[in-house]
Amino acid sequence: MEPIYPDAAAHVRTSSPQPADLPAAASKDKLRRLRSIFSGSVGNLIEWYDWYVYSAFALYFARSFFPAGNQTAQLMNTAAVFAVGFLARPIGGWLMGVYADRHGRRSALLFSVVLMCAGSLIIALCPGYDVIGAAAPALLVVARLLQGLSVGGEYGTSATYLSEVATARDRGFYSSFQYVTLIMGQLIALALLISMQQFLLTTQQLETWGWRVPFFVGAACALIAMRLRATMEETGEFEKARAKRNARGSLAELCKHPRAVLTVVGLTMGGTVAFYTYSIYMQKFLANTVGMSKHDATLISGASLALFALLQPLVGSISDRIGRRPVLIAFGVLGTLFTVPIMTAISHTHSPWSAFFLIMAGLVIVSGYTSINAVVKAELFPAEVRALGVGLPYAVTVSIFGGTAEYIALWLKQAGHEQLFYWYVTGAIFCSLVVYLGMRDSRKHSRMET
Repeated sequence: MEPIYPDAAAHVRTSSPQPADLPAAASKDKLRRLRSIFSGSVGNLIEWYDWYVYSAFALYFARSFFPAGNQTAQLMNTAAVFAVGFLARPIGGWLMGVYADRHGRRSALLFSVVLMCAGSLIIALCPGYDVIGAAAPALLVVARLLQGLSVGGEYGTSATYLSEVATARDRGFYSSFQYVTLIMGQLIALALLISMQQFLLTTQQLETWGWRVPFFVGAACALIAMRLRATMEETGEFEKARAKRNARGSLAELCKHPRAVLTVVGLTMGGTVAFYTYSIYMQKFLANTVGMSKHDATLISGASLALFALLQPLVGSISDRIGRRPVLIAFGVLGTLFTVPIMTAISHTHSPWSAFFLIMAGLVIVSGYTSINAVVKAELFPAEVRALGVGLPYAVTVSIFGGTAEYIALWLKQAGHEQLFYWYVTGAIFCSLVVYLGMRDSRKHSRMET
């Protein structure tokens, strides 16, 4: 397939059309670019739906995979398995990053969705603890490890692909759609849960067999993602890097960029803890700490995530105009100052509307990280090691901080020190703020072709 050129003007110069053909050539190039962004984004959405449906339905399937106990203990078990899935993400980021830098972004994205499909099928078909005993949670762990490998490779390769397809002037805007689709995947998982709660099944049916339905849906949708990604075009930057026959996709090559690797770790730490706190954990926080019904907790989480998704292109576009660094600093400062007050206020509220607006306040702050973190990381590395450079250090950081956020929150609650978690989130954001203050603006000092 003909690669997508990193810049429409470069494509025009290469094909040398007549002046009258310039608008048509530019229009055709833009159409191809948008088609590839759409295919990549839809595949990303389906993958993240499969990843997040686990968390959305954990309130209902926790009792199926673990022995009887109180609700917090069962949720801790499912949260522990959720964290185990994150342990596979660095391996996925490494393997898929190497593959994407050596053989192409498209091939790596296609393989990652195959792994996600397999993990969803295992969960959907797995018998419960009362049928096969300890084998049930063991199979759950295997499924989440497969999905962790998939997501670990998905993030870095997807961020690289979307950033390379976009032009320099709108790279922040288009790359923000990675988190739009990431959030939409979670939102669709919640929407399916709300529909099943409201119109289709009783609570007993959801807890006995209904929770399996979304995993079957995810496996089926993964087949659609495979088809879309099979028709995607490769990026021009990858083709140029391959033509130069440089060392590509190796850890040795990655080690030549230690400052960029450490920057990825530092800028990710606070953002991933904050993101998983306000998105993944918040549904359980509302039900388990605030005392709201599972139904109300799900509705509030769904509504706040819908608005959160709409914020991503807006903030991404702002970064194209004022730079990435000011946006990251705004997240760091506001997150450091307001995390404890927001979380404390949510824990004491009894009004669904108050909870919604407080969560939205937190998510508006987090948008300063989520909307542009993909493009910032992609701009730090040259093409021959970009997917590995974005994916591996990010996956390691998310595994350590993002994947454990929910478990730490529940553990501190069980220990009677829940408020310490608010300070933990604040501390993580502050550490990232230090990195933002010391880094150069990646938009002005990009390693990507412009």
